[in-house]
Amino acid sequence: MTQHAQKLLFLSLRNGPIGPAVSHAEYHDTLRATGLTTDDVELRTIADESDELGSLDGIAGIVVGGSSLNITNAEYSPWQNHVHGILADIIEGEVPVFFVCYGISWLTHHLGGTISHSHPEASGPTIVSLTDAASDDPLLAGLPKLFTALTGHTENPDGTLPAKLSLLADGPTCPVQIVRYRDRVWATQFHAEMDAAAMKTRMDFYYDYGYFPQEDYDDIIAGLPSVDTVTSNEIVKRFAQHCLSH
Repeated sequence: MTQHAQKLLFLSLRNGPIGPAVSHAEYHDTLRATGLTTDDVELRTIADESDELGSLDGIAGIVVGGSSLNITNAEYSPWQNHVHGILADIIEGEVPVFFVCYGISWLTHHLGGTISHSHPEASGPTIVSLTDAASDDPLLAGLPKLFTALTGHTENPDGTLPAKLSLLADGPTCPVQIVRYRDRVWATQFHAEMDAAAMKTRMDFYYDYGYFPQEDYDDIIAGLPSVDTVTSNEIVKRFAQHCLSH
């Protein structure tokens, strides 16, 4: 798709010693899921409070990766406050945005919703169930109503969603799996960009962050190749196509 003058932006929210490695892993997972190349998707990282988003000229859509940040932290660092300010700006712009994992908690919280630890999901597979509202969504229309995806999170939107959010998917182990804000901002609780290899890489990066019981590591890894991520990856691919075709 390099014939397009515009490109996508992958915005990474990773910092610390492993931040650059995680950023590049997420970036390349997104390239694989979308079928795009480094010519089509630009990587930018907000690793501290001095990093700026930069110009969005020529950017057709933004994929915001996951983060080790937590909405439920008692206090926010200057970096986290800076990240939140950037995210608040991009969701009110004209460029479509696709959030993965952390972004669904941030977006819900930003719009007045509650985030808790009521439905954490250990690293591994989850079941996603599309709601009726997904039937005419440009990223979800025509997809299977039930599909599997890969996930791993400790916090989640809880209770009634803010009125400005549309619930596009729920699931048996987490009640909020996909939401949409306005007509150009989506967020998934699961990692729509991941396949089995990507999940293992991420688990190795965050082995002791509480995303899974360490004693279950071998069993989780052994089961990953059997998880069908075709549909969840298709959502990211559709986002890319939606942005680059408009």
